[in-house]
Amino acid sequence: MDTNDLLQQVAFIKEIDKLKYIQRRTKLFYSDRHENDAEHSWHLAMMTLVLAGHSDKQIDVLKVLKMVLIHDLVEIDAGDTFIYDSSKNHTNTEEERLAANRIFGLLPEIQAQEFIAIWEEFEQGSTDEAKFAKTMDRFEPLLQNSSNNGGTWAEFNVDYDTVYNKKKVIENGSASIWSYAKLVLDESVEKGILRKKTPPETTS
Repeated sequence: MDTNDLLQQVAFIKEIDKLKYIQRRTKLFYSDRHENDAEHSWHLAMMTLVLAGHSDKQIDVLKVLKMVLIHDLVEIDAGDTFIYDSSKNHTNTEEERLAANRIFGLLPEIQAQEFIAIWEEFEQGSTDEAKFAKTMDRFEPLLQNSSNNGGTWAEFNVDYDTVYNKKKVIENGSASIWSYAKLVLDESVEKGILRKKTPPETTS
């Protein structure tokens, strides 16, 4: 065993404890408490184990688990970007790239390169594993908001079309989960916890 490798890995393990302090806008199911990034990552990992059979393609479940567990580690430095914040850039920003290099760079070189590659694969979202990982990432807060009387949809006055367009990426990984998600959205509209835009009045 390489003692230096172990010391680097322990340093990384200590550093990522900070993920527990990164607060998300969404709240725990049926709760007023905000979820933190570590809780989010754990829940996505469990969802992956439970729901992997709904993937449209054959996937490497271990790789998906790696993606959902490390994809938000960059937020230790870059912070959480609220999905419905139209003033923020939601693509892979330079700030996140610097964070990835610093945080994963704490690991031994070969392991650091592996983690950065997995993070990049998730961000690009083009492989079957990345598509399913993103399905999990978008599905969990949808369920949370529907359990919390609209959650961030109601709090930030987000309309149905905006939510639908943000969540449609679910379909890329699983048609069946997307079908269920659409039912949840429709039910949320019926319950009055997700609003639809009022069409403009026409004059004759």
